[in-house]
Amino acid sequence: MKKFNDVFIIGIDHGYGNIKTANHCFKTGIMAYESEPLFTKDMLVWNGKYYLIGEGHKEFLPDKIRDDDYFALTLVAIAKELSAENLTEATVHIAAGLPLTWTAGQKESFKAYLTKHDEVTFTWQHTEYKIKISGASIYPQGYAAVAEFGSAMSGVNMVADIGNGTMNVLYMIDGRPQSGKMYTEKFGTYQCTLAVRELFMQKTQREISDYIIDEVLCNGTANVVQSDMKIIKSAVSDYVKDIFRRLREHGYDENTMMLYITGGGGCLVKNFYKFNADRVRLVDDICAAAKGYEYMAELQMKSGRI
Repeated sequence: MKKFNDVFIIGIDHGYGNIKTANHCFKTGIMAYESEPLFTKDMLVWNGKYYLIGEGHKEFLPDKIRDDDYFALTLVAIAKELSAENLTEATVHIAAGLPLTWTAGQKESFKAYLTKHDEVTFTWQHTEYKIKISGASIYPQGYAAVAEFGSAMSGVNMVADIGNGTMNVLYMIDGRPQSGKMYTEKFGTYQCTLAVRELFMQKTQREISDYIIDEVLCNGTANVVQSDMKIIKSAVSDYVKDIFRRLREHGYDENTMMLYITGGGGCLVKNFYKFNADRVRLVDDICAAAKGYEYMAELQMKSGRI
């Protein structure tokens, strides 16, 4: 979270698997109830409904404005950032993003969605918050994660932002994004989860918990028997090989360009692929995009463009 004059700039990466701010990361899962549920630790109360955050898995929707779920998750993200500063009231400017090739077409509608309520009162974890939403800025995913050091990237570079729902690919030459060479594919890490589920069922006739799959994706291992781990690793390795195959289809050449990998997919590359560390850089900070959104919004505010 950054502050400009009396406005707090809060960057939010609205992922399909996790919501990230500059300092927090939580599951995108959300369940709405008409009456107060039994367990209320991670409960948001807003607009006459009770929302449990972190439950279930949010369906992949190319258009995030179809329901109130992402707005409710936005309120939780704001509350987490304000709570860290012991604030319960604030004027907030939201800095968010969209997949590269979707930004132009969805930018205005997503901005209107995030700013549809000028003032919002809600309760998060039994604490009441009152916020004024002064505006929102929407930036392209992928670039945001490297924005702070992007101008120092010399030569030809490729940025691959591998999230839960999508993979965004962007060319940069001497620090300048190439608008004619950017791509968005529905090939995020959730596709890897589905592949693990399918192979595991084929090989064992058993189901496997997504929690175990996530643990393997993040850490490279989990507390399961060796035979089960072998199946999981086989599916994940095939998925990661497919990442690089798709990058090559978009023109990736290890010998002539640097590759920067951001997003949750970086863990998979780190744990399941042999790469040349001199030619591939992993942006390990899962909150890098949210920080990049804040960085770009702050620059625009200081220059008077917001």
